[in-house]
Amino acid sequence: MVTKTLQDLFIHSLSDIYSAEKQMTKSLPKMARAATNPGLKSAFETHLQETQGQIERIDQVVEACGIKLKRIKCVAMEGLVEEGQEQIDEIEKGPVLDTALIAAAQKAEHYEIASYGSLIALAKQLGETSAVTLLGETLKEEKATDEKLSLLAEEKVAAEALRRQSA
Repeated sequence: MVTKTLQDLFIHSLSDIYSAEKQMTKSLPKMARAATNPGLKSAFETHLQETQGQIERIDQVVEACGIKLKRIKCVAMEGLVEEGQEQIDEIEKGPVLDTALIAAAQKAEHYEIASYGSLIALAKQLGETSAVTLLGETLKEEKATDEKLSLLAEEKVAAEALRRQSA
């Protein structure tokens, strides 16, 4: 299908983020298992539950807008997930891997934040007010997860710096 209208772009973008979220439901459990920091492991597990809710919310948007998603694979998220998996495979479990996992997760979060922001703008232009509300809820969750990851990273960096000073 060729994208010619804002409606086409909205459907394509929604299909893309649906694929991205589905990929995250497979990646987050792997990241949780690889994490050694309990707060990080918990953050990944919590975000997995949120992601499942976000997929349900996309289904609600589809229903509310009377559209059908396209079967596409989000290649951007595929690359981000692959990069995270390479780090899991190559870095020994511990603080360095935890830090790499935080960075990998934040890259994915930033992609999702940008995607949802764009989808909200499109939904507004199309007059899809229920979609704006539903997508806005997900955007808030994505931003909160990013903030939580930032705090975990800062705590880890501070703790590591203290350990080095003591050594």
